[in-house]
Amino acid sequence: MAQGTRRLAMPVAALFGLMVVALVASSWLLNRDALRKAVEAQIRAVTGLDLVVKGGTDISVFPGSYVSFHDVGLRGGAASDPALTVDVLTANLRLLPLLLQRFEIADVMMLRPRIRVVRDINGDSNWTPFVGTITRTMKPGAENQVSFSEIRIQDGELTYEDPVRQIKEALGDIDLSLAWPSISRSFAATGQFDWRGERVDGSISIGDFLAALSGDRSGFKARLASAPLKLAFDGTVANRTSMMMEGTMTVDSASLRNALRWTGQAPLGSGGFGRFALKARANVVGASVALTNVNVELDGNVAEGVMTYANNGRQSLQATLAADALDFTPYISTFRLLASGARDWNRQLFDLDSLSTTDLDIRLSAARMTVGPSKLGRTAIGANLRNGALALSVGEAQIYGGIAKGSFGLSRADAVADVKAQFQFTDVDLQACASELFGVNKLSGRGNLSVSLAASGSSPFGLAQSLDGTAMLTGHDGAIAGFNVEQLLKRLERRPLSGAGNFRSGSTPYSNLTVAVKFADGVASVDDVHIDGPARVTLTGTASMPSREFDMKGIASLTNADGAPGFALPFVVQGPWDDPLVFPDPDSLIRRSPATAPLLDAVKDKKTRDAVRSVIERFTGNKIPDKTPDDAAPAAPDAASAKAN
Repeated sequence: MAQGTRRLAMPVAALFGLMVVALVASSWLLNRDALRKAVEAQIRAVTGLDLVVKGGTDISVFPGSYVSFHDVGLRGGAASDPALTVDVLTANLRLLPLLLQRFEIADVMMLRPRIRVVRDINGDSNWTPFVGTITRTMKPGAENQVSFSEIRIQDGELTYEDPVRQIKEALGDIDLSLAWPSISRSFAATGQFDWRGERVDGSISIGDFLAALSGDRSGFKARLASAPLKLAFDGTVANRTSMMMEGTMTVDSASLRNALRWTGQAPLGSGGFGRFALKARANVVGASVALTNVNVELDGNVAEGVMTYANNGRQSLQATLAADALDFTPYISTFRLLASGARDWNRQLFDLDSLSTTDLDIRLSAARMTVGPSKLGRTAIGANLRNGALALSVGEAQIYGGIAKGSFGLSRADAVADVKAQFQFTDVDLQACASELFGVNKLSGRGNLSVSLAASGSSPFGLAQSLDGTAMLTGHDGAIAGFNVEQLLKRLERRPLSGAGNFRSGSTPYSNLTVAVKFADGVASVDDVHIDGPARVTLTGTASMPSREFDMKGIASLTNADGAPGFALPFVVQGPWDDPLVFPDPDSLIRRSPATAPLLDAVKDKKTRDAVRSVIERFTGNKIPDKTPDDAAPAAPDAASAKAN
C-alpha cells in the first residue's frame, strides 16, 4: 500500500514540477501587451462596459497569475460619465489555459470602486447595457460565454440617483462578493456596507440568474440585518414591465421609532413605536407592497389582517387589522392637556410636522382596548391622515358601561392646530365618564352625554381660549358629591343664620339631571341646569375654560310632600373646577331670620331711620347730614379712619 502511494506521488510531483517550469518559462515568453488586451476584451464582453485605464498596469504569472489596472474607468454605451471607477482592478487568470497561452479570467477584484447608478424618466439606468450584455453572454450557445464567475468589491462606494422621484442615496465601505458560477444558473451576493451611519449585513441569492436578468420569474431570497432593523424575503422575482416580487416577508426591530428615523421617516408623536415585528405574504409591484396574512406586533399589541404600502412620490399606508386586545396608552402618554400641576392648561406648543409626511388609512377592531385610564370593550375605530389632516372615527365602542360613537378631526395651518370633535355617550356610568374625560370626580349616576366642539391653537391652552360648541348632559338616579343640599336647606329653613356648618360634605341625590352648555371663545355659558330630587336646583352662569373657574348662581329649593316647591335659597358657585366654593346668598339668609329681618326693614323705613338718627345725634353731639342712604355719596375716608378700619 505504501509503495503504491509512493509510486502515485512521484508522477504528481513530477507533473507539478513541470507546471512550475512551464509557468516560469511562460513568464519570460509571455506577450504582455496581448495579455492586457485580452483581459480588457473579456471584461468588455462580459459587462458591456468599455475599460478606460488611466494609470499603470501590473502583470504577474508566477507565483500569482493576474493583471492589475490602476485608475480605471468603465463606461456604458454613449454615456460620458463613467458608471464605475476603480482605484485598482485586478483580474486573476486561470492557470491551465495560461500554460497554453490562452488568457481567461477566473475572477475579478475591485479595490475602492466608486459605482454610480442614475435612473432616467423611463426607468432605465446607466447600467442597463451591462444587464443586457450579461444576459446575452449567459444564454446557451452565445458567441461570448461568461469567462469569469465572481467579482469581489473591497472598500467600495455606491451612489444612486432618481431625479424623477427626487431620491439620492449613498452606500459606503462596501465589502461584497458577487458570484454566478458557470456550472450553475444561480447568482449570489454577500457582504457588508454602511448606510446612514449603520453597518448592514446583507445577502441575495437568485435561483435562475438568466431568467431573472431576462425578466422572467426566478427564485429569490434576500436578507438585510442592521442594528435598527432586520428584513428577510423568500419567494420569487420577475421584471417584465416593472419589478414584481411574491413571497414571505419578515421584519423585526427593537425600536420601530429608531428604524423609521434611520430610513428617513418621522413617526407620529413622541411615545410608543418600540418593539416591532411583522410577518406576511408580500406581493410587490413597483413601489407598491400588498401584504396579506399579516401578523404584526407593536409595543406588545398583536393584530392580524391586511396592509398596503405605496411610495408614488408620497408615502401611503392602508391597513385593516383585528386584535384581541390593544393598548394605545404609549401613543397618548406624552400628550398632556393639563400642566404638571393639574391647575392650568399645558402651554407647550404642538409638534405638527409629522402630520405632513405620510398618508394613512387604518381600520382597527378589538375585543378590548385601553386608552390611558379608560378601558373599552369591543371597539371599532378608523384613522385617516391625508395631506396633514387627521380624522379619527369611532364606529362603536363599549365604554363606561355604555356605548360611545363619534369623530375627531385635526388639521394643520402652519403651527396652529384646528380641532373638531363630535361624540355621543349613551347610557354610560357618569362617574367614570366625567372623571376620565373632564377630571370631575363629584358626579355619579347613569346618563347620556353629547358634545360638539371646535377650537384652534398652537397649544392646549390656545385651544381652551378659542373653544366653541355645545354640550348636553342628561342623567338619572345619581348624586353630586361634596354637599348635601337637602340637609342644608332644612337647617337654614329652621335657623337661617345658623351658618352652613359642614356644608362641603355629603352628597346631593337626584332622580333627573339636565345640563346644557354653550361654548364661545373659551367661555362656557350654562343656560339650563336642572337637578330634580329631594331638593331641586337650577343654575345659570359661566365657566372660563382658560382659567378653569366657575362664576355661577343658582336656586335650591325643598320639595314638599305634595310635590310643590318649598323653602328656596339662592346660592353662588365660584372658584376652580376641581374644588369650587358653594355658599348661600347672605342677603337672603338675613331676610329669612326672625331676629334680623325687622331690623333690616326698619333701616329701610324713613320714620324709623329719623328716630335712630336723632338718638345718635344726642349721644355724639354731631349733627348727621340730612341725606338718605340711597342718595348719599360715600365720602373718602381720611387717613386716621382708614387706619382705624
